[in-house]
Amino acid sequence: MTAVIEARGLRKSYGSNRALEDVTFSVAQGRIVGIIGANGAGKTTALKAILGLTSFMGDLTVLGRNPRTQRDELMRDVCFIADVAVLPRWLRVSQALDYVQGVHPRFNRARAEEFLRKTDLKMKSRVRELSKGMVTQLHLALILAIDARLLVLDEPTLGLDLLYRRQFYDTLLNDYFDKDRTIVLTTHQVEEIEHLLTDVLFLRHGRVTLSLPVDELAQQYVQLTVGPDQAARARELHPFYEREIFGRVAMFFEGRTPESLASLGDVRTPTIADLFVAKMQPV
Repeated sequence: MTAVIEARGLRKSYGSNRALEDVTFSVAQGRIVGIIGANGAGKTTALKAILGLTSFMGDLTVLGRNPRTQRDELMRDVCFIADVAVLPRWLRVSQALDYVQGVHPRFNRARAEEFLRKTDLKMKSRVRELSKGMVTQLHLALILAIDARLLVLDEPTLGLDLLYRRQFYDTLLNDYFDKDRTIVLTTHQVEEIEHLLTDVLFLRHGRVTLSLPVDELAQQYVQLTVGPDQAARARELHPFYEREIFGRVAMFFEGRTPESLASLGDVRTPTIADLFVAKMQPV
């Protein structure tokens, strides 16, 4: 099966700043992929390349199309939510539905209206009268009503409170995602979305530091927590990162089995958030 996204050697610079440097990854159909990195890591630039919104060097196909030369055709099968509201502030909710219905052949207005009935949004309300959470709900209603194969989300819940963030992701999973659709997202709230992800891609200074299905993390990474009496022995096994937790030391290993470390302390598979912190440390 052809990958939904196939990137090979992506490079992008803004003056002397290299936003992407030899970025290579693949996204299969029916996956939820988290692109995770600190500010300036290249996450948004990668998404812009996928969407055909910026020039780049290297090879990239999205849904079998070249986003540089086939963007109009590509966007019939792709939806996008940015981290900032892009709807005109004078626009009414009903007019937003009118507009998308007029420009997108795969927009199902009845489905959008059904979702909006579950919210506090009124059809006559203008965007300027809505909270950030409500604007995100409007964006989501428009997206859910489009029969797209790929959904790209750039920090979609940035600035929202916990309730709106939880509702957003619950709706995304229950009302949108299925085996025929693919979601690629960036976020700073790693802890909140790690249980949703099927794959992770870590970016640091424009380079990929980790690209792996979530269900393979346990095969490659182990977190060992030891007391002071076992710390020296554990360090002889060369952890790539360690930190102190309430008088004990958590060490992260790559390529070792839990069984080989169990005699030294407590072992477990690190969370995506903890592994991200470990992988982002200077080499």
